[in-house]
Amino acid sequence: MDLDLLGKNALVCGSTQGIGKETAIALAKMGANVYLLARNEKKLKEVTLELENSKGQKHNYLCADFTDLNSVKRASKRLEGENIHILINNTGGPPGGSITSADINEFEKAFQMHVVCNQILSQTVMKSMKEAGYGRIVNVISTSVKVPILILDEALDKRLHAPIYGIYALKYGISNLDLALSEKS
Repeated sequence: MDLDLLGKNALVCGSTQGIGKETAIALAKMGANVYLLARNEKKLKEVTLELENSKGQKHNYLCADFTDLNSVKRASKRLEGENIHILINNTGGPPGGSITSADINEFEKAFQMHVVCNQILSQTVMKSMKEAGYGRIVNVISTSVKVPILILDEALDKRLHAPIYGIYALKYGISNLDLALSEKS
């Protein structure tokens, strides 16, 4: 598939490793200007230098820690007026475990990282997407949101002695947020 993203600006969260980093690299290869967003400035600088710029792309980064709402809000404020066309919401998953025995602080932290931070960033970029007549928001979540991974369930059940439905409940919330955004936009 040949996608030309020349002139498009992408914001990629969790972009110093894994899916986020590979997504940023792929978007840059397609011509996009890429904003990296993660918590480790040293790694952000390194990844920025890895991004292709043969088509004149300009890449940048912002530091933000999804475990700190104020950090994400500050980054969001700095993004206002940047005309982001593509947002890749991506962050590490919550720890596995039973929803009935989950520590409430860990549950709130996971909800903040995966739902609240995604919403803050989505709201920040939607205005410029509408003005440009072009926008894509991708929330990276597990396929286990809709269909539990039985092998994973069984392995965690044996270690934790409890089902892990809390993960599915949290991620399903993100999936429903995606649906609501697509219907209202």
